[in-house]
Amino acid sequence: MKLADLDIIITAPPAPGWGGQYWIIPKLTTDTGIVGYGECYASSVGPEAMKAVIKDVFARHMAGENPENIELMFRRVYSSGFTQRPDLTVMGAWSGLEIACWDILGKDRDRPVHALIGGRMNDRIRAYTYLYPHPDHPLPAFWSSPDMAAEVASDMVAKGYTAVKFDPAGPYTIRGGHMPSLHDISLSVAFCKQIRDAVGDRADLLFGTHGQFSTGGAIRLGQAIAPYSPLWYEEPIPPDNVAEMAKVAAATGIPIATGERLTTKAEFAPVLRNGAATILQPALGRAGGIWEVKKIAAMAEVYNAQIAPHLYAGPVEWAANIQLAASIPNILMAETIETPFHMALIKHSLTVEDGYIPVPTAPGLGIEFDEDLARAHPYTGDGLHLQMQEAPIGYHGINTFAGGAPVKT
Repeated sequence: MKLADLDIIITAPPAPGWGGQYWIIPKLTTDTGIVGYGECYASSVGPEAMKAVIKDVFARHMAGENPENIELMFRRVYSSGFTQRPDLTVMGAWSGLEIACWDILGKDRDRPVHALIGGRMNDRIRAYTYLYPHPDHPLPAFWSSPDMAAEVASDMVAKGYTAVKFDPAGPYTIRGGHMPSLHDISLSVAFCKQIRDAVGDRADLLFGTHGQFSTGGAIRLGQAIAPYSPLWYEEPIPPDNVAEMAKVAAATGIPIATGERLTTKAEFAPVLRNGAATILQPALGRAGGIWEVKKIAAMAEVYNAQIAPHLYAGPVEWAANIQLAASIPNILMAETIETPFHMALIKHSLTVEDGYIPVPTAPGLGIEFDEDLARAHPYTGDGLHLQMQEAPIGYHGINTFAGGAPVKT
């Protein structure tokens, strides 16, 4: 069996667009006719440029190869151009293609992917959700409203979720770490208080920041929210300085989570060595694919750290996350996005039941991908999957973050 053909589907989730502006789905076909789907979570170049990278990676390093040879193909890609170091865009391309290879291998053997990477450790995976607005919640007011956030949190707990994530101290700028305004600290405390009052001990609070603070600023904010016992403080400073992140961990006493912007074990290893985080959040469509993240999870075991796969993408990456999570002993939970489009795109072949995701037993990734639906929603915009603002934050009022995607009409 050899990899014979590549197609790339760019699909744009319809309003409200949670999961990003577009999803990049490579489709691989073997010379025996087996089809596998993956997802590339790489957003530093536009989708058309990314398609060219994916095609180049496939043609140079994968075409004509047996899809079993994951390690060989990874080393070719990781070493391409005399590099042998992490490359966000190239590894993003590889990650989606690698996931598709595992989908093929599982289908060829009539086994789920987790059965091929160590077997089933977990029958179900604890899910968590971001606090997305209800249809009747006004935007952008929702993002600065502790009352509305607490309302959504209560509803998610009623559905069975035992962990909810929110990030009220926005926005996210290109300017590196900054000192939060007192308004943003007060708003963050209000969010934690009202959500904690609403859910009590029925749900963990997951506090996100997207790496926007200076070390001192992250410590100030972390100490302010610590009384509400968040399960994690996510990426409190820019992710490239693990020594400074370790200072935040030591000063706040809150478990630090990081990893959505990191790629390969080479970038995750220093996080563990420096004590910067005890919760790793690899995005499988960026971090190197299923096999590479399996290695990252094994490294984390040595440091008594846990894995919480990141998901701000489509349902193919979600399916890969669940296959990995089924096979590792140190899974904490997995991010989940339950929009109608996410669920329809995989024909509801993954579900969330009382706050947990049952691990599928179907071959490959365990999903049925609706290619026609994906192609019926092409991306026609000119933005990136996610974008940061250029303007600095203000100190005369609350800095509103307008959510992970613009409102679509």
